[in-house]
Amino acid sequence: MKKIILIKYGELFTKKGNRNFFVTKLEQNIMNKLKNIDIKIHKNKSFMQIEFNDKDFKIINEKLSKVFGIHAYQVANVVDTNIESLDQEIIAIAKEKDFKTFKVETKRSLKSFPLNSMEISKHLGGVILKNIKNIKVDVKNPEVLFKVEIKKDKSYIYTNTYYGLGGYPVGSQPKGMLMLSGGIDSPVAGFLSLKRGIVIDAVYFEAIPHTSIEARKKVESLAKKLVEYTNEIRLHVVPFTAIQEEIYKNCHPAYTITIMRRMMYRIMEGLAKKNNALVIINGESIGQVASQTLTSINVINEVTNFPIIRPVACLDKLEIMNIAKKIDTYETSILPYEDCCTVFVPKHPVINPKLEIAKEEEQKFDYQKLIGLAINDTFTIKITAEETKKFEELL
Repeated sequence: MKKIILIKYGELFTKKGNRNFFVTKLEQNIMNKLKNIDIKIHKNKSFMQIEFNDKDFKIINEKLSKVFGIHAYQVANVVDTNIESLDQEIIAIAKEKDFKTFKVETKRSLKSFPLNSMEISKHLGGVILKNIKNIKVDVKNPEVLFKVEIKKDKSYIYTNTYYGLGGYPVGSQPKGMLMLSGGIDSPVAGFLSLKRGIVIDAVYFEAIPHTSIEARKKVESLAKKLVEYTNEIRLHVVPFTAIQEEIYKNCHPAYTITIMRRMMYRIMEGLAKKNNALVIINGESIGQVASQTLTSINVINEVTNFPIIRPVACLDKLEIMNIAKKIDTYETSILPYEDCCTVFVPKHPVINPKLEIAKEEEQKFDYQKLIGLAINDTFTIKITAEETKKFEELL
């Protein structure tokens, strides 16, 4: 029995004239993930087929589960589109399984086939009952569901469905710059951005000696978790010490976080332009901390006209944590290494800052010069899926 992996697009079906662009991008991403595995891919606007060797399915399944743009996929038996071949194939598949109840569902896209979908299901169900003893049909809760797809040249029978991540293929949108701290929220924001097809670079604000090298390594580890869902992430490390020290030396304590975030957004805009990114992405969740009230967001956001995406803005903490656990970033995020957003948190940060006061406070030091130096001194760490895999194999 010849088997193929049958990939269903899901949301990509909402695309019409440019669907081929998204399908081609998905094909490229799958090829990149499976480049060391012997496969052949055939695609059209409705579905994609992957020819593969059975011995490779475990690793293929693991890789496909982390490719955005796939709604679902099945390991399907390929059969000629005629009733005799369908009969023989479904008997062979049924004899490999141990079950007491079953159901057959058919989808017929080839309308010229002599039987309609209901008639095909009824016929094949009868064939199974005739050839397998001590079984019965259960239309509500079958142990085995035989799915049949009737197409022009070849048809498919399968009994399994693996669900993908959905969304759009990474690279179907241009680049965004992710503010990646060591917390729980920003990696989730990065994951959700990738799901919408956005290529991401990550930016980490470092304030050594107030933050540690371990804190940076923690962020690198988070980037390595995210790169499993794409092919490469460039992590830009911003030297933020001088700016942060000037803020805490010169500004009113209640406004230090507000001023710090305003400086970060200015730097993010500079880095975005420098790296040809079109948006800034962060893990802000409305009302979660003092700098994320709507008033604070408004005052902080005033320094830039650059588009800012907040994927977790309307999620509560438990929802964010659940996604973090699902994508395996949670345990890394809770490691006890402080970043520059937490190391100097004042006892009573302002919740509803005034824009005029924020502007007055930041005029107390030459922030423009320091921002220019920080952007110029930013260095970049390239993180690739291939290098991450090699590192894990050494452990």
